[in-house]
Formats: sequence, C-alpha cells, structure tokens
Amino acid sequence: MQTGWIPFIPESASTVSGKVDALYFYLSGITAFFTLLISGVLAFFVIKYRRRSPFEIPRPVAGSHALETMWSVIPFLIAMSMFGWGAQIYFENSRPPENANEIYVVGKQWMWKIQHSTGQREINELHVPLGRKIKLIMTAEDTIHDFYVPAFRIKADVLPGKYTTQWFEATKAGTYHLFCNQYCGTKHSGMVGEVTAMSPDDYQEWLRGAGAFGSLATEGQKVFASMGCPTCHTGADNARGPNLYNLYGRMVRLQDNSTAMADASYIRESILNPSSKIVYGFQNIMPTFQGQLNEDEMIQIIEYIKALTYNGQLLQLQTNTQQEPPVNLNKIQQGVDVTKPGTNQNPMPRTSAVPVTEEAQPAPESTPPGRQNQPRPPRANAPKARPNGSQVEQR
Repeated sequence: MQTGWIPFIPESASTVSGKVDALYFYLSGITAFFTLLISGVLAFFVIKYRRRSPFEIPRPVAGSHALETMWSVIPFLIAMSMFGWGAQIYFENSRPPENANEIYVVGKQWMWKIQHSTGQREINELHVPLGRKIKLIMTAEDTIHDFYVPAFRIKADVLPGKYTTQWFEATKAGTYHLFCNQYCGTKHSGMVGEVTAMSPDDYQEWLRGAGAFGSLATEGQKVFASMGCPTCHTGADNARGPNLYNLYGRMVRLQDNSTAMADASYIRESILNPSSKIVYGFQNIMPTFQGQLNEDEMIQIIEYIKALTYNGQLLQLQTNTQQEPPVNLNKIQQGVDVTKPGTNQNPMPRTSAVPVTEEAQPAPESTPPGRQNQPRPPRANAPKARPNGSQVEQR
C-alpha cells in the first residue's frame, strides 16, 4: 500500500509495511465510522425525544431482542476480525525465515552497535540489500531499548541479558530513520540512526569497502581460545566439558532428563550461569564468565560455536578479505595462532549426539570421507528411550 501521498505517515519500504498500513486504516475506518454513527444517532435522539413540556411523561419503550442481538453480534464480529488480522501479521512478523541473513544489534546508552556475520561493524547505521530477508538478533548492555524503523513498520524491545529477534525485507532503496522507541535515559532522544537499503550490487560493493578483518566466527575463535575454553571442550569422549561440534540448533539432554534447544540464549546462559543447565553426564565444574565478556565478545563466541562443524572446522564464510581459516583445538592448546590461513586439519571427532530411541554404537577410529561420524555410546546411567521417539543431544 502506497502511503507517500498521506501527510504525517512514513514511507512504506518493506514487505510487511503494506500489511500493517492496511490493518491500521481498517482500524481507523471502523473507529471513524462508529464515532460518526453514535454521535449522529445521539444527536438525533436528543432532538427528537427532547422534553417539550415540564409536565410531559415519556411513553414506555418495549425492548427488542432482535435489536439487542444485532448490536452484540456485529461488534463482536468486527472485534474478532481485528484480532484475527492483527494476529496473522504479528505471527508472520515475529517468526524470522530460516534463510534470513543474521545481523547482531546491541543497544547501549545511547547508541546502536551493529555487527554483520562477515565482520563488518557499524555505529548508528545499518546497511542491508534489497529483496533479502534480514534477521536482527538484539540485546542491550544496560537498560531496555526499542529498535524502531517507521518506514519498515518494525518495532521490538531490546532487553539486557536476553536476545530478542525481529526481521524485515526492504523493498525500496533509500535511507530511513532508526529510533529508540523506549525511554532509556537522559539522551534517549539522541539515540537515533539510519538504515540504508541498497541494491544487491551496491551492497556487495559496500561489504568490500567496509573494512572487516574477519567474520564474527573467526573473532569468536580468538575469544574462545583466550578464555581457556579448549582446555575442557576438546570434543573427545573423555573431555571434561560437553562437545561443541555441530551443537547449535540441536536439542541438548540435561542432567534432570529435560531437554533444551542449543540456541543463542542457551549458549549465553551456559557461559554466564553454567550451573543453571547441566548437560547430562557432566559435572558442575564450569566457572562463570559473568563480567569477563562484553556483549560483542559474547556474540562472537556464539557465532563461533554456531559455525563449528562435525570435524571441528569453521564453516567457510566469504569475507571481504579471505576465507575463514580452519580451526584446530589441539593447536590452540599449544598456543598456535590458528587464525592464519592454513590447513590445520583435525581428525574427525565423534559426535555427542545420542539418539534416545536406539542404542548408539562406538565410533570407528577414523571416518571414511563422505560418511558422517558415528555417535558415542550412552553412559551406563542413561535414561530409557522416550515413547515419542524424539531425539535429543548429549554434549
């Protein structure tokens, strides 16, 4: 829906903006219609049935079941149409597509810090390509903020200690206002920025000139090594910490036999409060890293774990400079700078994914090319299989 000709309404520049505008005008039309209808009927009744004499006695009025039913059913149907239409737009806008490009946003008094997965960083600016779905993963360092782009009709709270998501797809090239829509302190009104939507070719040109020194996964690898994480998370069967290979997006079996999805929030909680969810088969020996990692480093570690494949290598991500160097946890423990290009190949480790519905077989010493590695056998005190046949992961 084109709204550029209507004063005081922002330009429509995303796939969802037209739907939001249509619902908004529907609500406004219903409101205006009933306001005029009720006001007109009220004025008509005041004039028609006014008292003409101080001694006039009004005639009794008999009730009408048909009239009462009509003014109950019709407003109910109108209200439900508003609810159904609004719910449909809400669910569509709150569920990011799986193939969306992920961009991290950190709100801080009083600025927006934005990080692309390929390493580009921006302050109070966001560059996106046209026709491509963008998923924002957002958190705050201090207080509650709100990411609001009027031209895209998107608005979402940005909360400290938690990740919230929002997605959009720009449809019109241009530069659009970015606001914080939640009062966050004395300089709240200055927490503004710009979102620039550009053609795919212009966006690729911008990526090459944005000055990235490596993807978030590469930077996360450095943080992972500097914090001593490879000491316990080696990927071996006898490791003191759970296996992180191919972990992200899988179900994790916990000590109390419950399960949890290994998403960004789970990884964050496991780093800052490791005793809250103990992985089945492991002891509560991991120290907390509360106060030792800032939000940027937390995001980098999450991207690093997300990019780890079965064989311990990072997914090959194209940056503006070079492909990602491979990861070798053994060389990290030896102090080798594995961020440099090379062929730091690791032996194929055994995964910790254990199908609950069947008994896992021991993994062979080496895995032939093109075949997935076998899961390691469950521990002796492993719980019995669940009747629904769901699979969970034991890290």
